[in-house]
Order: sequence, then C-alpha cells, then structure tokens
Amino acid sequence: MIRAIFFDIDGTLTDFDTHRIPPRVFEVLSELQKKGIRLFIATGRGKDGLSVLEEFPFDGYITLNGQFCFCNDGEVIYENTISPQAIRILLDELKNDPVPCGFQLRDERVFNFRNELVDEIHAITLNDSAPAGDITDIDAKPVYQVMIFMNEEKERQLLSRLPGCRSARWYPTFFDLSPEGGTKVLGMDLFLNRFGIPLEECMAFGDGGNDLEMICHAGIGVAMGNAGEELKNAADYVTASSGNGGIEQALRRYGIL
Repeated sequence: MIRAIFFDIDGTLTDFDTHRIPPRVFEVLSELQKKGIRLFIATGRGKDGLSVLEEFPFDGYITLNGQFCFCNDGEVIYENTISPQAIRILLDELKNDPVPCGFQLRDERVFNFRNELVDEIHAITLNDSAPAGDITDIDAKPVYQVMIFMNEEKERQLLSRLPGCRSARWYPTFFDLSPEGGTKVLGMDLFLNRFGIPLEECMAFGDGGNDLEMICHAGIGVAMGNAGEELKNAADYVTASSGNGGIEQALRRYGIL
C-alpha cells in the first residue's frame, strides 16, 4: 500500500512544452489526497521557485536538492548551507574562469552575471529570472546551493577543490553545487519518519540526474519517459513523459488510482 508520494517538479510535474503543471495533474493530486496519501515535493528549486505549484497544499517540501526542507505550515525540519571556505574557493576560481553562477540564499537567488545559458534555463523553468548583483561578500551569507554553468569535466575538477560539497546535474549546461549532508533521500526519510510511514510504502517520481538516489531509495521509483537512460535503468517502472500523462499512467499501473 502506498501512503506517501514524492514528486520532482521540472520535467516531472511540469510539462516541458508548456512549462506548467497540466490541469489534469492537479486533479490527480487532489484524488490522491482524498485517498489519504501524503504528497511531497522533492526539487532542486528553492522556496522562491514554488509558484509553479499554484499553492497546491503538499504536505511537505524538499527544496534545493534536500538542503532546505519544510512542512506545509512553514515549519523548517532541516536546513544545510555551503561552508564559507568552499564559497571563497569558488569565488577565487571564478576570477580565473568566469562562468555564470546563481547563489541561492534562503529566499532569493543572485547571479554573478547572466548570459544566454541562464536565459535558456529560464525559458524552460520560468524560475531563473534572478538578476545579476554584487557577490563580493556572498561568503558571509548562508548559501544553500549554487547553480554553476560548467561542463562535466570542469565540474569534476572544481568539485575536487571544494571541501564538503557535492554536485547534481539535471540539464547538460549546468550543475547544482550543494553541501554534503542534505539530499532528497534525507528529506524523504525525515518526512516519512515524521508521518510514521515505512519506506516501502512510498513512491517517487523523477526525470533528472538529481533524482537518481531518490528513485533508488523509494519503495517504488518511477522514471518519466523524458528521463535519461541511467535513471530509467534504475527505476522500477518507466512511465510516459511529463506532458503525456506519465504520472497518472504510473499510478494506474500500480493500482493507486
């Protein structure tokens, strides 16, 4: 019996063609809640990027890939920030190799500069319109995550120089730099424990590289049809794409609807 379901947002709840959550998906979510199933968000977005959910009352929110988790009533159950030392190392790296970076604070994001790569992502997510600003003292502020536009080879080199950090990538042009400790999996466990739900009675939906651990951890892990091959291979079930009723298809496949 499934009693809790975790959903990624971009490419999972949202349709990449419209960049919105289809009305039918909201209807399905309401049906699940009427059945008493707890619903959670598990996303790389920050708290300031949840307007796409149109105020639908999820039971909890795992944001910033697990660095900031809070309940529907606003109670924070976990938060984790990148060390000032790691931020200073990153700032030094940017002096030699300037690439766009979005520094995620608790309620806002600031970029060192923007270019066409940032604009491309905003066109997909409608969530990355934050302006460029002064980041000279950003190491003195709590930074939960950094969106770094860099290829995978440079990512590996940079990560080796940043203590206590990890990376996750769901799009080819950038990765999310996060502190070690907070993950979508940790957020799942915190919420499941809070509501007294065993791991085997939860389900998770995702499409990106930052969903891999979550999909493997859940009792039932579902990859969207638009997911990459690694995620599809790890999932218990591969459903249709986000824009073709994938969520409802998987729920009916397992008799949840």
